[in-house]
Amino acid sequence: MSGSKLSEEKQHLKPQAHSLQDSPLGFTVHSMPTPNDALQADVARTRMGRWKMLFVLLICASPVVASYWTYYVIRPEGRRNYGELIEPQRPLPQVATVTLTGLKAPLSALKGQWLLVSVGGGACDSACQQRLYFQRQLRETLGKDKDRLDRVWLIQDDVAPAPTLLPALAQATVLLVKMQDLQDWLPPADGQSLDAHLYLVDPLGNLMLRFPANMDVAGAAKAKRDLERVLRASAFWDTPGR
Repeated sequence: MSGSKLSEEKQHLKPQAHSLQDSPLGFTVHSMPTPNDALQADVARTRMGRWKMLFVLLICASPVVASYWTYYVIRPEGRRNYGELIEPQRPLPQVATVTLTGLKAPLSALKGQWLLVSVGGGACDSACQQRLYFQRQLRETLGKDKDRLDRVWLIQDDVAPAPTLLPALAQATVLLVKMQDLQDWLPPADGQSLDAHLYLVDPLGNLMLRFPANMDVAGAAKAKRDLERVLRASAFWDTPGR
């Protein structure tokens, strides 16, 4: 009995032979892209890149467009603006200017800040001094927003301003520029001279508003409201300084 049990255990432990059968190898064939497919892929990538660039440009320009739309179309306060909109836009020209100390710089270097511009001869008669006074007062009455607006006086001849004017111009930008260069950029109202107005330039360097000629106290109050609305409409994309 014991012998037969051992024999059975040996048979149970004996490795069983498995039949090995040959099987064919599998291959996967990948097709190579044709030149036409590669060209179409490049065209698609280029088109997508252009759309992305256009989208970025629209995003960058939308704050400016929104502020102009708010000011000129929506007009939430329901008031008519005092200043006259300049159309089409006139960007700051690349014309030469000279400071009172002899430094040279292009007029376009003023870009990046709201500008309230006055024009006149260096002799500066009483009307010129009145404009400079309103220009200074308009900026000061803006309170915390006054640092977003620069005063600019463009002298259209070679006459140096009187020393008595200099203290009032301490915080203003005074530049000497050729009259012809100003005529090509600043358009006066019909029947008015170029130096009869105050002009507003936006931070992008575009001439935006022309205030009526020979401004008086009542006109200055209306101009102040225009400036406040413009600065309020652009507050979310414009910051003080260049």
